[in-house]
This record gives sequence, structure tokens and C-alpha cells, in this order.
Amino acid sequence: MWTEGVTVSKPLWNGLVSERLSSSSASSCVLPPRYDAVRDARRFTRATLRHWQLEAMLDGVELVASELVTNALRYAVPEEAPEEAVRLSLVRWSTRVVCAVRDPSNYGPVTKVADFVAESGRGLHLVQSFSETWGWHPIGGAGKVVWALFRLPESEEPSH
Repeated sequence: MWTEGVTVSKPLWNGLVSERLSSSSASSCVLPPRYDAVRDARRFTRATLRHWQLEAMLDGVELVASELVTNALRYAVPEEAPEEAVRLSLVRWSTRVVCAVRDPSNYGPVTKVADFVAESGRGLHLVQSFSETWGWHPIGGAGKVVWALFRLPESEEPSH
């Protein structure tokens, strides 16, 4: 069982990623409740990973970020949502990168039975396939955070 997440993830669960961690290890952006925000989420993810010199992780983390933001926009954000309804955060820990999306819904994501012919409904299966693990956590009646963990490439992990 990996233990780093037990203690380090507490700020993530509280939705305080950018306020609690240094700017060199965490970055977040607010996304408007519009589907074109998915493009912005991909750009933000790409820029952040490049800044951290983690280009090898771009494809997987960018895909997961876009799936989590899409799900938040589709299922968790009401039509009359404020402009700051969704927050995408990326956190670099010693051996992991976390991609987290905060939204105003108190209901957790539901994995659907995969229908590989349908045009939608496979997002969480992709999240599960590309990440080490994923999950969600409510934020005290103020929404939830859906997160995915990615292991750093071995060349990026600190030597012991």
C-alpha cells in the first residue's frame, strides 16, 4: 500500500491545492462552465508538465485531465453555474503527479458499463487505464474533488 497519499493528499481533499503547496510543486486553474474549457484544460496540463520537464507524461495526464473536466462539465455543473465552477489542479509529489478536478456537485462519479460502440461513456475507463489509481472525495458539502495519480517516470524519481 502506498502511504505518501495518506498524509500529503489532505490539502487535495480540502480543495486547497494551490494555497497549501509551493508554486513549484502545484499549479491550478479555474475553468468556466463551457465545453471549450476542455481545450483550456489540455493546454494548462501540457504547459504545466513541460514546465516540470515531464514531457514523457504528457499524453496520459492530458487525456485524463480532459476526461475529468468533461465529466465535471457534463454531470456536475448546473446550467446556472458561476464562472468559477471547475478547478483543475496538478500536483507534483516526490514519486507521483496528481491530476485533480474540483466541481460543485456532492455526488461521486459513476463508472458505466463500457460500450465500445457508443460515442461517450468510456471516460472513467480511460482514467482508470491511464492512471495508477483514481478516486474522489467530497469537500464538506461544497462539492467534490475527483483525482487521478500517475507515477513519475523512473528517471524523474528521487534516488534512495
